[in-house]
Amino acid sequence: MFAALRTMALFAALIGIFMVIGYVVGYYFVGDPIVGSLIFLGLAGVMNAISYFFSSKIVLWSYKAKIVTRNEEPRLYNIVNKICLKADLPMPKIAIVPTQTPNAFATGRNKNNAVVAATQGILRLLSDDELEGVLAHEMAHVKDRDILVMSIAATIAGAISFAARMFLWNSMFGGGRGRGNGNAILLLVAAITAPLAAMLLQLAISRNREYKADHEGALMIQKPLALARALGKLEEGNRRNPLTSGSPASASLFIVNPLRGGGLMTLFMTHPPIEKRIQKLEKLADETGFIS
Repeated sequence: MFAALRTMALFAALIGIFMVIGYVVGYYFVGDPIVGSLIFLGLAGVMNAISYFFSSKIVLWSYKAKIVTRNEEPRLYNIVNKICLKADLPMPKIAIVPTQTPNAFATGRNKNNAVVAATQGILRLLSDDELEGVLAHEMAHVKDRDILVMSIAATIAGAISFAARMFLWNSMFGGGRGRGNGNAILLLVAAITAPLAAMLLQLAISRNREYKADHEGALMIQKPLALARALGKLEEGNRRNPLTSGSPASASLFIVNPLRGGGLMTLFMTHPPIEKRIQKLEKLADETGFIS
């Protein structure tokens, strides 16, 4: 209950930031900040609807993922089916992402419309037990509807960044109705800081969900150490061979961060540190007696 309330609060904050951008745009370009706020609230609703119905198709298309049958990928299909039987979940669609970067993600608005995608690289890298741990993590996301939550969060955060960037460029080149230098500076500060706040809130949602999916996925198959080993291998595999395509907004859907960066980028990691995730899984193994 606490986690659900916290996620709802984070969503409310994201929508609030989006309305602040609308307030600024309305004030600066129309002269009526309330109208701007209401327009941007309506836009947030439209984007949520698009995310709800089409997020899985957009994500699969962006990574060129292909839906496959049991005959085409029997190993992957059988492992997912085994997890579904244990967890009493419907069988999702299975997709393959044509890249040697080892990773996996799940998408879809609910458990009856879910897709679990694995890259070609992860099938080559992991043993069956390790792959089962990864796929159980993804099915935990499906069970808890995390994939829908994170997709909507990414959509709103991306829209905030786009709107703020457009406002910033217009204000720099003399667009809008100036209200004095002091007000102009405050508006510019809002345009710069709003996307940063939105990104931090989106990452808070993502990190919270990853810990929970690790825990539930490991218990689902009773193999916390197999998932811990898989996370270590995937972290090293993605460090050596990160994705070169795809959107940072959808990076939070993967089991480990598929993108890499140094310096300030470490502040905006979409996932908790792998070391902490492994430590939690090792602690879970000690507490439960599951040694796999």
